[in-house]
Amino acid sequence: MVGRGGRQRIPRPPTIRPGRPSPWAHVPADRRSLGLDAVRERLADLPPPSPPDIAVPGSRDAAVLLPLFEEAGEARLILTKRPDTMPSHRGEIAFPGGKLDVGDVTLEAAALRETYEEIGIDPADIEVVGELDALGTVGSRFTITPFVGLLEGRPELHPDPVEVARVFDVPLSALLADGVHSEEEWEVGLPDFTIQFFELDDETVWGATARILTRFLAHLVAD
Repeated sequence: MVGRGGRQRIPRPPTIRPGRPSPWAHVPADRRSLGLDAVRERLADLPPPSPPDIAVPGSRDAAVLLPLFEEAGEARLILTKRPDTMPSHRGEIAFPGGKLDVGDVTLEAAALRETYEEIGIDPADIEVVGELDALGTVGSRFTITPFVGLLEGRPELHPDPVEVARVFDVPLSALLADGVHSEEEWEVGLPDFTIQFFELDDETVWGATARILTRFLAHLVAD
């Protein structure tokens, strides 16, 4: 039987230290349940996006989308799982997205195109309401720009089996629940290399996806 967190292969180094408490550890439970109107309102005062925290020489531009819809009064986030056949990040949980192509006019256009190609959501059905801070990745050498997109309701999804092994959604309140998010300090030759984790019932979100998600949720519940 698979336990909480699923079967993600996480290459933890021999030495790790517990990190800080979740940014929302002090936030009352009634403020961790959000609808789309609340998300829209809290993104309206989003500061201008910052450059990546890690500057990686020779990195390539990429963009991802955080697709959200509302059901039973709660905002739900769509996530994908990469197949084990992918050349990198096998089996990891990710946002739909990918690298900037020649035909992409903007990074936002790249995020929308990749979302359509990976899970079949028409760009015309997505209202982009925010651009988050860019993020640099060391292993894959990408500079990732995340965008937040709102949908009218639960979308009909058509995942591409080559790029997506599974697509699922989770309420923001579940991601913000006590005991789901954690942080570890890894000693891998870089100072202050902090890894974020979201341990769901059957999957673990970590890596760049978890870093983006942590920043996004922290802004939503900030005082």
